[in-house]
Amino acid sequence: MGTKWRGWAVPVVPLALVLLAVTGCEDSSSGPRAKPTAAPSPSVARVCDEPAAGPAKAPAGAVPVDPDVPGDLAAKTRSNPPYTTFWLRPGTHRLDPDRYAQVVPKRGNTYLGAPGAVLDGRRTNQYAFGGTAPGVTLRYLTVQGFVAPHNEGVVNHDSADGWVIEHTTIQHNSGAGLMAGARQQIRANCLRGNGQYAINAYKGAGPLTGLVVEGNEIVGNNTGDWERRRPGCGCTGGAKFWAVDGADIRGNWVHDNRGAGLWADTNNNDFRIEGNVLEDNDGAALIYETSYNAVIRRNTIRRNNWVEGRRYADKGDNFPFATVYVSESGGEPRVPARTDRIEVYRNVLENNWSGITLWENADRFCNSPANTSSGACTLLVKDTTRCAQPGIGTQPLYADCRWRTQRVDVHHNRFVLDKSVVDCAVKCDRMAVLANYGTYPDWSPYQGDTVAQAITRGQHNRWHHNVYVGPWKFVVQDPSRILDPWQWQGPPYEQDAGSTFRARGGG
Repeated sequence: MGTKWRGWAVPVVPLALVLLAVTGCEDSSSGPRAKPTAAPSPSVARVCDEPAAGPAKAPAGAVPVDPDVPGDLAAKTRSNPPYTTFWLRPGTHRLDPDRYAQVVPKRGNTYLGAPGAVLDGRRTNQYAFGGTAPGVTLRYLTVQGFVAPHNEGVVNHDSADGWVIEHTTIQHNSGAGLMAGARQQIRANCLRGNGQYAINAYKGAGPLTGLVVEGNEIVGNNTGDWERRRPGCGCTGGAKFWAVDGADIRGNWVHDNRGAGLWADTNNNDFRIEGNVLEDNDGAALIYETSYNAVIRRNTIRRNNWVEGRRYADKGDNFPFATVYVSESGGEPRVPARTDRIEVYRNVLENNWSGITLWENADRFCNSPANTSSGACTLLVKDTTRCAQPGIGTQPLYADCRWRTQRVDVHHNRFVLDKSVVDCAVKCDRMAVLANYGTYPDWSPYQGDTVAQAITRGQHNRWHHNVYVGPWKFVVQDPSRILDPWQWQGPPYEQDAGSTFRARGGG
């Protein structure tokens, strides 16, 4: 798994969101890194500065948990029946001093924190809440100081189904702050300063369906800088989604994460990503990779990708390193979803490192050694052994054995670029639709410029009715073809019908 833009190498409680102006989180140890002063963003889910307070007294029938008794929470969970509510008194709660000590909820348990209730792993315990019990609820807790291993998580470690996590601060942990199961509700939380991800939505036994991520502040995650430690791992960012079928990602403030803000990687489907503010992330605001059918709308996307975009430009990499990156992903009517396209509309992208790139790696398909998705195949092929010669050279396998960037519709967006704000001279001003020249493996039926021609002119990808402010350029087919707006709109590409261009913006 992982991105292939590195050059050319092969019942829910109703949620009341507090929407306030941006000022950033106050935490200094792992919060936002400094950026030039900018105008305030639109209203955002500012959760970390003003978290909601839990009940000051134990609700009727709740079991009180004492912070002065180490292990009291886990012990009382074991000794009480399913559907018990636990109320954690104010103070710092601890587990037993064993790395595997954790709370294992029973079906339907609820855990409520009083004001000031903290569950602290003291850099000793790996997991806070685990097990497979469904329908567990966490509210008003702070969970911190746990040391989950790489690719594992602290809360809902075993990806149990139907959990509700609301008004909770999950911060300063190793690994992922939380994992996700099917029908999980993640609402109005502060997910801050975790070592790898805020959210790792992965369920090995699958399927992971019906995920809601709403009104959270996701800030300063990937403090371990895993992409530098394991180059090309594709294992970093604010939130990562794997094989999720049906997700609503809305109203979140995703900012100042090291790496990408939101990253959907490998056989995700039916995403709605809407009304989020994505800003000041070191990498792309959003990556949608080897996945299907999504609506990306009404998001504000500002000042993303300055660190990673500049890093690769300084290395001489000519790839159009984008802030919204659609990689081997497209609309597919045969995969059931609320849409049969990837539709990107009514977003505002302002002063990011480049805009939107649609990319397809000609060498990446089922059974190819260049497929970085850990042996995964597309959702269109049941018997993956068929994706080999000679059958792969003929339809339907020729089309179905590869993830295709197709049926992507980019319209009614506003793209603003002022190079004096981004502080760049070149390579930060690109919109792109392209592929590489297919060469590998030697039995590949996709060699040459076949895929580049298809993504550019044959797979129904189009831009139209957008507004551009600034010195935008357009890359088509391969990185060597850089067009001005009039060439982009003219034959043979004929993109951006009904769009307007204003050459203002520092260059």
